[in-house]
Amino acid sequence: MVRLNVRIALAYQVQALGADFIFNIQAAYTPLQKVSAEQLVISPMGTCEQGIDEATHNRTLRLHAPTGPLALTYSATVDLHHHLALTTDLQEIPVAQLPMSVLPYLYPSRYCQSDVLGSMVMGLFGSQPPGYARVVAVQTWVQSHVTFKSNTSNSATSALDTLRDRVGVCRDFAHLMIALCRALNMPARFSTGTDFGADPVLGPPDFHAYVEVYLSNRWYIFDPSGTAIPLGFIRIGTGRDAADVSIATIFGGVQSEQPVISVSADPGPHGQYMLPAASVYAISTA
Repeated sequence: MVRLNVRIALAYQVQALGADFIFNIQAAYTPLQKVSAEQLVISPMGTCEQGIDEATHNRTLRLHAPTGPLALTYSATVDLHHHLALTTDLQEIPVAQLPMSVLPYLYPSRYCQSDVLGSMVMGLFGSQPPGYARVVAVQTWVQSHVTFKSNTSNSATSALDTLRDRVGVCRDFAHLMIALCRALNMPARFSTGTDFGADPVLGPPDFHAYVEVYLSNRWYIFDPSGTAIPLGFIRIGTGRDAADVSIATIFGGVQSEQPVISVSADPGPHGQYMLPAASVYAISTA
């Protein structure tokens, strides 16, 4: 088991007439991810509503804030009981045998235009045997053809933009890998978390975007940007692409400050908990 402590602090200046917010920053409740303690502090406290999506386990926080400063701090202790599998055992599932709940992750979406990449992916990966190794080949291709660089994309940047420009941040790497996987008829989805283990040269700790691909009847984690340690990912949200799991969706005039995020691994007394490290196994927390 891996135990992580996370703290996320968000701050805004709400302009005249107030604003409405929809947040997706809380650790998801899944069979393999247990939230053993958590605290949410909102100042000033106003009308607030929370909900959980039964299909994705995403947790939504909706609130209205009056004019003036708004501060939100979420802290949690999260226990990760990873499912680890031999990569050679994982196979692609024929479309006819996929669960109905998985089918939406085969389709093109706003940021992942897989429907125009068919001839390209068949040329690159069509001759490779299906399975985990082919997903890794897609991930490796993205990593070798796209350069990670901060402030090179925006909220409108799609997989096709990244394919053209060959530069981006974790969100862009994820969108491109998802689009390529879907073009190969492999269900793939966008996941948000925090970037445990990222090189400090990339900047302070931040939210992180990664990919999950459906193999052998389970969602497995892939990190196409290669900037963090998957065993240290705290799952926050999953969706078709970033449009489904925005950290904050804001309705109204608001000035945002940079999020302040910290994540630490707790070894526990006498080192009873694992510390996140690179793994040769396929990893799932779904």
